[in-house]
Amino acid sequence: MQIAFHIGAHCTDEDRLLKSILKNAQMLSQQGIVVPGPGKYRSLIREAIQGLAGNDLHPDTRDILLDTITDTEDLRRLVLSNENFLCVPQRIYEHGVFYPQAETKTRGLHRLFPDDEISLFLAIRNPAGFLQDTLRRIEQTSIDANLGLLEPEDIRWSDVIRRIKQAAPDTPLTVWCNEDSPLIWEQLIRRLSGIDAQSPITGGTDLLAAVLDAEGMAILSDSLAKAPFDSDTDKHDMIAAIWAEHARPDAVEQDIDLPELDAASVAHLTALYERDLDVIDAMSGVDLVLPFR
Repeated sequence: MQIAFHIGAHCTDEDRLLKSILKNAQMLSQQGIVVPGPGKYRSLIREAIQGLAGNDLHPDTRDILLDTITDTEDLRRLVLSNENFLCVPQRIYEHGVFYPQAETKTRGLHRLFPDDEISLFLAIRNPAGFLQDTLRRIEQTSIDANLGLLEPEDIRWSDVIRRIKQAAPDTPLTVWCNEDSPLIWEQLIRRLSGIDAQSPITGGTDLLAAVLDAEGMAILSDSLAKAPFDSDTDKHDMIAAIWAEHARPDAVEQDIDLPELDAASVAHLTALYERDLDVIDAMSGVDLVLPFR
């Protein structure tokens, strides 16, 4: 059986990808794809991984978990999403390491489902905004008080991804930039759910509806009605043109007001992030989903 784990990261889509996929739940079930409600598995799997520390896996653990998560018998693919699969927000920068539990938790997921075909999905984002939003999540405002020995410029998503791949070298890992999500939302729904390419889906413009004004959404709907496009690149070009003219500034622009990050620091972190994407794109076994290609 295939199991697709959407493992975060924190402060990216805030469960919106899962909600968009759930809009297609009935059609997915007809293809043997099950997307259970998060209340059925999130704490269950986290507690099961914690219970693995220093202990042997009970031979019935996998079947017990699946029986609790879903009662579907004709199951081809299971889609599970939790931004806390790798850790809770309070532990993102623990011990001066960015996502220090990435390897342990990745191995834990594989130990729970040792004979299943696992794939991992991870959204990343500019460290400047990520820092601000993750600190707010734990009601903190000081970088220095929470990063310990870690400096903002030390935050590298490629390091997290490298350690995930070390823990599970043969497991496919799909990565995308949260900043690009509105452009590639339909692709993300299809990739995570595993739905076939011919099936129409609902929810492909959910993120665009949150960032475009009413006129922009009307133009988008009209443009999509004239589909098909020759390629995803052509579709992305169309969306980008509408976005440039009709994006609501309050929905796409983020002010960074952390006292330790001035405009120059934000620009520096952004440049490092863009270089880090080149590193990620070159990694073996990692599929970096980018628009316009």
